[in-house]
Amino acid sequence: MAQMHPHAATHTTRRGSLLKLGGLVAGAVAGGTALERSTDADAAGTGPAAVASGLVTCVLTPEATEGPYFTEGDKVRRNVTEGKPGIPLALRLTVVDVSTCRPIRGAAVDIWHCDALGVYSDVGGQGTEGQTFLRGIQRTDAKGVARFRTIYPGWYPGRTVHIHTRVYLGGNIVHTGQLYFPDRITDAAFTRKPYSSRPNRDPRNSGDSIYRNGGSRSSLRLTKSGTGYVGTLTMGVSRS
Repeated sequence: MAQMHPHAATHTTRRGSLLKLGGLVAGAVAGGTALERSTDADAAGTGPAAVASGLVTCVLTPEATEGPYFTEGDKVRRNVTEGKPGIPLALRLTVVDVSTCRPIRGAAVDIWHCDALGVYSDVGGQGTEGQTFLRGIQRTDAKGVARFRTIYPGWYPGRTVHIHTRVYLGGNIVHTGQLYFPDRITDAAFTRKPYSSRPNRDPRNSGDSIYRNGGSRSSLRLTKSGTGYVGTLTMGVSRS
């Protein structure tokens, strides 16, 4: 399990980071779109009409364990790379109210994941105690979107490739989950350095016990962007 490092007192606590996000005043936006997928979706808007059109899907995002590498002290920042090598990944995570399909402005989205070699920051057993790479918090904008600049995660024995996430409203946790990647895209990505130094990843999605519990509904939609990818996902959360 991840442990608090000896300099925790000098770190901004996760609660403190959340309070910096303007008190997490979250409200449903009257207009706009739940997805940034196409101009058609923009034109459709949100709510029942958009759902009926098939352009917007709004389902409760599956919950998943926070895992053993959750730590306090995540920074409020968009770029979480801290110079870690890997394939660039731009995350566009949209938070919507599952009861209305409308985007939620001001939600705090927290992410953390391993580096290209399967190592997490701030884990004593991995020699990274006190480090903060690949961890960060962002607040959703008027379209419900939280944006991050990170890298494609690596893998470690027992788990498929994933990113951990939490969503907060008013300081309360409304979603704890994990984001996944299509195996075929991961296979292609891992032929490149530094991932290629660790071949034969195991398990794949189908062999991961956590992925099997709703992972297909928490899989990022990936599109190429230069030498990297843009990953998008809409997370439907319940306010209560």
